[in-house]
Amino acid sequence: MKRLLIPAAILLASCTAGNLHEPSVEGGIPEVSEKICNTSRNAAPGSIIAKFDDDAIPYIEEAASRGVTTRSASGSARSGIESLDEVLEEINAVSISRVFPVSERYEANTRKAGLHRWYILRFNEEQDLDEAAEKLASVAEITTVQFNSRLKQSFTGEAIPFTEDGAPVPTKAIVRPDFNDPQLLWQWHYINNADQAVSQTSRAGADINVAEAWKLTGGDSRVIVAVVDEGVKYTHPDLADNMWTNPEPSAEYGGQDIHGWNFVDNGPVTWDKKGTDRYGQETSDSGHGTHVAGTVAAVNNNGLGVAGVAGGTGNGDGVRIMSCQVFSAGLGTTDEAVCNAIKYAADHGAAIIQCSYGNENTSITSERDYRAISPLEREALDYFMAPASDETGGNTSDVFSDGGGIAIFAAGNEGLSHSNFPGGYSDCISVTAIGPDGLPAYYTCYGPGCNIAAPGGETAGHSGGEKAGILSTLVSEVSDADYGYMQGTSMACPHVSGVAALGLSYALQKNKKFTRDEFISMLLTSVNDIEARLEGSKTSGTTLQLEEYRGKMGSGLADAYQLLMQIEGTPCLKIPVNEMQAIVLTQYFGGSAENLTYREVSVSDDGIEKLGMPAKPEMSDGKLLIRCNRPGVAHITVKAIAGGKRPGSDTVMGGIEVTKEFAVIARETGGTGGGWL
Repeated sequence: MKRLLIPAAILLASCTAGNLHEPSVEGGIPEVSEKICNTSRNAAPGSIIAKFDDDAIPYIEEAASRGVTTRSASGSARSGIESLDEVLEEINAVSISRVFPVSERYEANTRKAGLHRWYILRFNEEQDLDEAAEKLASVAEITTVQFNSRLKQSFTGEAIPFTEDGAPVPTKAIVRPDFNDPQLLWQWHYINNADQAVSQTSRAGADINVAEAWKLTGGDSRVIVAVVDEGVKYTHPDLADNMWTNPEPSAEYGGQDIHGWNFVDNGPVTWDKKGTDRYGQETSDSGHGTHVAGTVAAVNNNGLGVAGVAGGTGNGDGVRIMSCQVFSAGLGTTDEAVCNAIKYAADHGAAIIQCSYGNENTSITSERDYRAISPLEREALDYFMAPASDETGGNTSDVFSDGGGIAIFAAGNEGLSHSNFPGGYSDCISVTAIGPDGLPAYYTCYGPGCNIAAPGGETAGHSGGEKAGILSTLVSEVSDADYGYMQGTSMACPHVSGVAALGLSYALQKNKKFTRDEFISMLLTSVNDIEARLEGSKTSGTTLQLEEYRGKMGSGLADAYQLLMQIEGTPCLKIPVNEMQAIVLTQYFGGSAENLTYREVSVSDDGIEKLGMPAKPEMSDGKLLIRCNRPGVAHITVKAIAGGKRPGSDTVMGGIEVTKEFAVIARETGGTGGGWL
């Protein structure tokens, strides 16, 4: 079939409805062809990604079946489309192949979503990318041209190996876990007892409140979390039992995708490689993916190392970690690798993708620009978040009643007043970071696009040094240790992924299913206030004016126990410590709550002790009077009479006794919740 070259000036197809201009950045970015969605700045050399119209696909697929889409001794790769083949010859193309490899099992979903229309064209790395892009944009059958942009990890500094250094000294009442992991006492991000060995400014309750949640569930192996990051060391003694194992290894990956796949090197997962960056500097893996995975689901209660948020109870019940490797040898990654990883996670049933990476183009400040500049990634994310049964979806997970999955991203470490992308994409969850003081970490991004906060650690500016970072699993071949500290929104992100996985586990165990949107709403409202203390300044890695963070850290600090209570249907009363509270129970007992007759308020002796209640809670003038002097969790039961002053009996006409159980969550970080959604 003959196709005519159409001058770029009159091309009709484009990435957006009008002419696309990338957001302005320092130095400015020139206008580009309508079909070219981004710029070659920070693009990987030797390749360009292109999307074809439907009419072109049969010709390219027929050429692939003849084996001519790879360069032969007689010339460049061929596509079967004359106008394109002329360009392939001009740029001396090595190959033209689908971005997403053909998979017999998932091909129907791939084609339904239109992902089969994306191809990557490879050529000599000396070829000028802008010239190649303009030539490709002149081909009528190509609707979109995208440079293969590099992406980066969202953590700061290096891994710091863990060293045994005595037990932390608490200054507040101790919240104790039931698990026997020996280094759990250093994981302040799970249980913060204001330990001075961590920081003199540690704040009791500045954690994800997971100790009580673990008494209800430690996780469920039916929930899969895909770690889109460096490779996860699946042989790590504290991770091996919670690694996902592919029940049907894929033919397109040579049957070697046992625990996931290395989408950078196109081989089995690795975690200890060395490399050389574009400036000639030696690089190596950092253990980042293994550290992130440990926060999500290091094996709990196994008498070894650390705990994971959803790592189970020591009975094989932790959530499963799928390693979708997009970083290798300490080098950056590309759109191609990341998008393949996201699609793989969807095809293989991951309910959550844990993404501690971001776009190096931090100037993207609107969803419109993101959709225009990164169409391939957006389509891959949409595929992951929608169910396989949807007309544009592909996720085979069934943990949500309407299918699909959740994408959770680090907000970024540039300290910018907006989330990095893709986290800023409204369908994704973007996570900001706090330190052990319960205040914003000095590096965290904040503001529009940020949805929820979690501990990310701060190894600078705290008396405990590295102990104020996040403790998790490491790669011993790289760090000479199995455990160590890191900091960053990369470390905050897996806390939220772990909390979400724990919530999904509890829902499954309760035989409950929620829609994806319902669950996200519960996750983002299961939080504690951090707004009340955002005044004055803080100095750690730098000096922060805390007022600048008001209303910009997301809905609040993630709380695992609150999420489980929402799933269970038990209402939560959030109480700030050291203050008498008079709570009207209208939303729980109806509009006449203040006029009801209350018969009893009960709480266990253990609950009174845990929360440091100076007196038992009581009802007065229709309000619950309660004071908690210690952070923690307890349950109280309130009984009232509906319809009279006393319950009816054989001899007396009266009302009906009604009972409500509440979870009381006391926190030094504040109770009633500021934040925003």
